[in-house]
Amino acid sequence: MKTKILLVGIDGLILPIALDSGQASALTVLKHAGHFTEMTMDAPTLSGPCWSTLLTGSTNAQHAVADNRFSGHNLLIRPDLLSRAFYADQSTTTFAAAGWPPLVDPAGIGPVIHERRDQQRAGQHRVISRDGETYGYRRIDAEIADAAVYAVTKAGPDVSFVYFCDADDAGHSNGVMGTHYVEAIGRVDAHLARLHLAVTKRAEEHGERWLIVLTTDHGHVDEGGHGGDSAQERASFVIAVGVGRSNPSWPDSFAPEDLVQLLLDERS
Repeated sequence: MKTKILLVGIDGLILPIALDSGQASALTVLKHAGHFTEMTMDAPTLSGPCWSTLLTGSTNAQHAVADNRFSGHNLLIRPDLLSRAFYADQSTTTFAAAGWPPLVDPAGIGPVIHERRDQQRAGQHRVISRDGETYGYRRIDAEIADAAVYAVTKAGPDVSFVYFCDADDAGHSNGVMGTHYVEAIGRVDAHLARLHLAVTKRAEEHGERWLIVLTTDHGHVDEGGHGGDSAQERASFVIAVGVGRSNPSWPDSFAPEDLVQLLLDERS
């Protein structure tokens, strides 16, 4: 039986602040239970290039996403994790849910996650796209969590990507040293707890093997904001927790562009 992959992207998360906040119990449990790797992102530490690297297994030079405008990108020839999993085995079902449109919305710039209309029509690929930039990430993240928990519970997609941006939004608005950032981390952590529970129940009821993987695209400077090459802005991590299977035996360190291949290798 192939392992089902759930990749959760938490935008703009500074892990030490989260772990020390007292508001991230689910994140703490998953870190202690799983494989943990610190990871350093390449500058510019902007969501466009960083998520393009993490989701396609490409360097900045390869995907050519230089900023959040996505001008001149090579994403059409740099397929994402979900697409690569499907092309390797066309029985694969995939799911993506995000509130930042460039990741999943074909109507705008990008998207990083390929649309794959034929697979959507066949019920093999489902995409939930919301607009947190317009309606706020506190509200939109909750909608994304609802959709993701439903998808895991009812369908159990083979490879999924779920994205939360509430913490990053709070960091931009109020910096990362005050209560607003910590409160947003607490809300994201509650979404993680629901997803973890849904995966655990699904694995037990269906005898499935799952791998929950958490990562972030960048950190922030203390006053909020990112894009530079400071250590806190470039700091990322990978937490990988097996459910119904063992944790992966991954290297102690690897580059951000290595994550996709590591995940695909776990499917076999």
